[in-house]
Amino acid sequence: MTSYSSLFQPIQLGDITVQNRIGMSALTRNRAPNTVPSDLMAEYYVQRTLGGAGLIVTEGALVTRQGTEWSHAPGIWNSEQTEAWKKIVDAVHSNGGRIYAQLWHVGRLSHPDASEQKLAGTPVYGPSAISARGGKFRNVPGSSGYVTPTAVPDPQVIVDQFKQAAINAKLAGFDGVELHGANGYLITQFLDSTANNRTDKWGGSIENRSRFGLEVLKALVDVFGRNVALKLSPSGGYNDVGMPLQETLDTYRYFITEADKLNLSYITLVRYVPHTDHHGERKRGIPHDVLESYRTYIKNAKIFLNATVTAEEADALIAAGKIDGAFIGFNWITHPDLAKRVLHGKVLDNIPDIPHLQPGKGDGNWTVGYTDYPVAVY
Repeated sequence: MTSYSSLFQPIQLGDITVQNRIGMSALTRNRAPNTVPSDLMAEYYVQRTLGGAGLIVTEGALVTRQGTEWSHAPGIWNSEQTEAWKKIVDAVHSNGGRIYAQLWHVGRLSHPDASEQKLAGTPVYGPSAISARGGKFRNVPGSSGYVTPTAVPDPQVIVDQFKQAAINAKLAGFDGVELHGANGYLITQFLDSTANNRTDKWGGSIENRSRFGLEVLKALVDVFGRNVALKLSPSGGYNDVGMPLQETLDTYRYFITEADKLNLSYITLVRYVPHTDHHGERKRGIPHDVLESYRTYIKNAKIFLNATVTAEEADALIAAGKIDGAFIGFNWITHPDLAKRVLHGKVLDNIPDIPHLQPGKGDGNWTVGYTDYPVAVY
């Protein structure tokens, strides 16, 4: 049995200390009816708190009403959502856990015919009028994929929406916020020259393409101080992004360097995962070693690694001084007691309920594949 002497050491993240270095990464589960977090979600997060998660990062919380492919993704733009999140945060805290809210804007990956987008009364916004290729909207009948977005007239408006979301997260009692800068969503879209061809101060040069994400981070820091984190996937092509390798290296090294000057609590680097790099028959990702390429540019924030990281690998990387911790995703879905299992040498043997990762049409019982995974006997 592995001792995991490094993985189960506490770590200081911003103003808080967490009990170990196995974080639970953001995982969209689509169980917030009409965008309002539910009591069932509280049960889900408490299960994983009791299962030993060092830091829980919530599923992406939308900072404004958008037509995402998830009809029941939670928001954090209004008072009703904020009060609902507060119940979840209070439940996690009362069971000894720590929890960050992940703040999310999907940008050009919205759909004008999705119910939430219609309610928003705004166009689908992206950095530029460049559509993502591929993709399907399961909740939009007859959808053939992404549409050409409207270029955001004034990106500062969306920066302000992120700031208001952070204010709401503070009111809800979250320990911090994580900016979702990965997986081809709006922060990535501004960074990536294949999605951003603006000619104003928000596009063109690396410095200009980085401006939007950096301004959002500054707005979050205004609210949460040191308790702001950033998630990036420089090598990933998910949602039809991806620049040539040298441009990728230059862009993300600059962006990470500038972000790190803001005294963030941690930066998560997501590794290249082939099965998420899909756009029909096309591959857009640029496989390269994210730790080797970017970790030396992070001098202040803690460094977390994400994507197919095992406990054994994480422990070894921490011991070698290459990372400070790891975020695990899918195995937290299927094992609410993941950290306890790792600590006590129990196998990860729960069978994934793939059809119920997200509730499907006609699914009345949202507990199935969500809160019904068994814990081990200790």
